[in-house]
Amino acid sequence: MKGSFSNVAVFQYSAEAQIIKGRLEAEGIETFLADNHTIDTDPLVSNAIGGVKLRVRKEDEEKALQVLEDISKYSVDDEGVQITCPKCGGEKVQLFTSVKSLKSFFFFCISFLVYVLPMHIKREYHCAACNNKFNLK
Repeated sequence: MKGSFSNVAVFQYSAEAQIIKGRLEAEGIETFLADNHTIDTDPLVSNAIGGVKLRVRKEDEEKALQVLEDISKYSVDDEGVQITCPKCGGEKVQLFTSVKSLKSFFFFCISFLVYVLPMHIKREYHCAACNNKFNLK
């Protein structure tokens, strides 16, 4: 049915969604974002509302999913070299950020009060092969 839409990806922050949106549009796929303004206004509600949804027209869904599959979701270092898990040597490593420590929470609260993005966030890598969680030094 023409005019219907399909969610092809969900992101925690709109900046991530904007990057992938640009990639899909470069391939000639018309895209739409949902809930990005809400999350930009208050990032703490991202999990509650299910993140920023990247939508495409139903007839473009297959092509969009193929483009998304071609984009590597795994982390690389500053030189573009694939990050490997120190435990198993796997290359399917993803970066996650969290506000878990007291220091992170403190800076997040201060940042929230002055309406800027958090200044200190813990970055943690997760290996998809062995579920190892680690930090880069």
